[in-house]
Parts: sequence; C-alpha cells; structure tokens
Amino acid sequence: MKLKTVKNSGRGGALCRRDAFTLAECLAAMVFMAIVIPVAVQALHVASLAGQVAARKGEAARVADRVLNQSLVMSNWNNGPQSGTITEGAEQFRWKLGSESWQNGSMQLLTADVTFAAQGHDYSVSMSTLASVPSQTNSMATMQ
Repeated sequence: MKLKTVKNSGRGGALCRRDAFTLAECLAAMVFMAIVIPVAVQALHVASLAGQVAARKGEAARVADRVLNQSLVMSNWNNGPQSGTITEGAEQFRWKLGSESWQNGSMQLLTADVTFAAQGHDYSVSMSTLASVPSQTNSMATMQ
C-alpha cells in the first residue's frame, strides 16, 4: 500500500496523507477471490453430500436389517428373490433380498441390498446373514 502526499490548497498549503489501494492491489484481490470462492463452495458441496450419504446409509442399514429379520421370521426367504420399496420419513429405499448356498449346503446366505439416492446419485448398502435351510420333514411336522 502506498502513501500519497497531497498538498492541501485550502489551509495555507498544509500537507496531508491519504491511504489508498492501487489498481494492481485491487486486481490481485479480485483474482484471489475468483479462485477462493468457487473452491470454498465446492468444499461445502462435498461436505454436504458426505453428511447426507452418511445419514442415509445409517437409515439404509436399518432398512436392510428389518428386511432380513422379517424374512427370517416369516420364513419366506426361500421362495426366490424378492424386492420392494420402503418409505422411511421422506426418503424411499429400494431393497432386494436374495439367497445363495453357503459352503457346505446346509445353510443359505441371505443378502439384503438397499439402494437410495442422494443429490442425484445412487448409493447402496448390503447386509447378509446365514439361515438354516428348512427341511421338508421339519416343515411338515410343524404344520400338523
């Protein structure tokens, strides 16, 4: 910053000093702001997305847990792949339930995949558990 000395013609020619920014300093400050502001806005956007995805992943994990528990209790998991939509609050979660044989064949691996959207992108959460394959004799005995 430069100090300018100006002769004041109003009072007997006394000198006064006036502080001011030069044109180069003003341009440099504007260039700096033109770089910093978009970067700061992008950082806020990324932080907002991360917070939103984290919150919805927690909700999606609860939905996956609920889907797995309900299918185990109702024993409908061995009827083939299932899917649906659950609305929790203002958000919708799409889920799919599938099963596949576990290592020795006496158990099934149940997997619930829950998909949700956050700021225009899809994200998913998967949760799995093991379930015993119901035998024909056990299911008939419980029916009678």
